[in-house]
Amino acid sequence: MVVRVMSRSSRARWSSAFGRTREASTLGRALGSGGFGESGSPRVSGVVGGRAARPPAVARGTLATVAVAVLVAATLIATGTSSGATDAGRGGGPGAAARPVLPAVTAPDPAAADGARGEADVSYHGHVSLWNGHVGVWLATANHGPSPVSGATVRLRFSLAFDPGATLPPSCLRTGPSAVQCGTGPMRAAGNGVQLALDLATLGTPTEVGLDIDTVWNGGMTDHNPANNTHHVLAPATGDPYTF
Repeated sequence: MVVRVMSRSSRARWSSAFGRTREASTLGRALGSGGFGESGSPRVSGVVGGRAARPPAVARGTLATVAVAVLVAATLIATGTSSGATDAGRGGGPGAAARPVLPAVTAPDPAAADGARGEADVSYHGHVSLWNGHVGVWLATANHGPSPVSGATVRLRFSLAFDPGATLPPSCLRTGPSAVQCGTGPMRAAGNGVQLALDLATLGTPTEVGLDIDTVWNGGMTDHNPANNTHHVLAPATGDPYTF
């Protein structure tokens, strides 16, 4: 059992509120019995059958509700507690639920990610020639970056279709009517890679051929200089080498 000691100001508020409660109770009885007399005291209604007449049931219930409401209000005023307020609701009591603390989210550092993956600089250089319905491509690969490359895939896309029976190097694969992909194999840091030579027969006898060269895969490395492995070459049917 917990005994709560009220301060002097709380006792004063309680006494004032309790006095108002008693006045409201007296007023309720006076209204239920017929009002007040000339002297100011409650007037008792007439007697029926030897007993004082009682107010209707609805009036009694209403007066009881009013009395209870006044009593509750006086109690709240005396104790200094607002209606519906609890320690947990205010967030300062022992029963208050702890709010979860979320960890700070930081954006990934691109420089750190690049360092974890390693940095390469894959490059392709060579030339293209077209003569008598044949396309010749000579391509040299290299890695000028500080990290070795486990392997890269170079893609060659021609502006015209070539003979389906054309012979390709062992590291190359036809991926469409006019497209070929070739693997370079491992390349050490700041070193040269393999050299590829293709001789493809075209359908018909074209007067020129266009070739687009780029990298499909570089072993998951970071390459800040894609310009030296992305090329576009236009070769007329003169048999001359057009470099890239």
